[in-house]
Amino acid sequence: MGLGTAALGRQQYINLPLRNKPTFDLASFRQDGLRILETAYQEGIRYFDTAPGYGMAEQLVSNWALDKNDPTIEIATKWGYTYVANFDPNATQHEIKEHSLAKLDAQWSSSKDLLPLLTTYQIHSATFESGVLQNKSILARLLELKDQFNLLIGITTSGPNQIEVLKKSLDIDLKGKGLFDVFQITYNVFDQSIGPMAETIKDQKKRLIIKEALANGRIFPNPDYANYKEAYQKLDLLAQKYKVGADAIAIRFNMDSIPVYKVLSGASKPAHIHANLQALNFELEQEDLESLKELATDPRYYWEERKALAWN
Repeated sequence: MGLGTAALGRQQYINLPLRNKPTFDLASFRQDGLRILETAYQEGIRYFDTAPGYGMAEQLVSNWALDKNDPTIEIATKWGYTYVANFDPNATQHEIKEHSLAKLDAQWSSSKDLLPLLTTYQIHSATFESGVLQNKSILARLLELKDQFNLLIGITTSGPNQIEVLKKSLDIDLKGKGLFDVFQITYNVFDQSIGPMAETIKDQKKRLIIKEALANGRIFPNPDYANYKEAYQKLDLLAQKYKVGADAIAIRFNMDSIPVYKVLSGASKPAHIHANLQALNFELEQEDLESLKELATDPRYYWEERKALAWN
């Protein structure tokens, strides 16, 4: 498992709302983030995924990880989003997406401070609409960084057309070799659309990273999502069977159903890390795995539902 740091660097994210919103204090928030990083490390996590678009997260990871001076730590970051909410709980805009060469160079100037622990540099939410996969100057610059700093170059994807974006990325060759080595995608019990591509990525000896394994909190019982009643029942029964939480069942599903390099925990509390890591203590029996596969929904519906989630 790895740790995604979106929740450590900004106090709001696209997710189900909390029943009781805590009072926000920036200094305390920073210390909480450091404590979560350290908890993950002490629990054995060595892969940390961050981004400039995650508020203070990249700087937090940089300061913490470089002080650890542990070469087993692996850091992945991204470029393409700028955080603009400035920790204002009433902000109407939280981030700006910009897939330009200027933005790549500007964010690389800070992200390079993660070296030598930085192994992976990713386009943040690559889409056809942004044109980034057709931009020859950007692709050439990424290849230059790949060769100069021995980096793995990757993309992250979101949306109902993840498969099409992946196929396009896999086809990009520069100077006789594929540019992209890492694919961070959304995959969980509800959106299983990427499943058929997983073996292709494995066969090409590339890395598959899973984000949003808990479907932005939608795997947990919620009266607003009566359409997931069957899912809640199945997850609860399996949680009882394996003596773990529903989160561990959902994460284990990702590990057992497709070949992955890492599944990212998005934990925002130490207790969540402990609960998520219980997924490493068992394997799903085949009948249970097949039962969870039956929960797959149409990806178009899944992403329409996700789009309706607010920043909380």
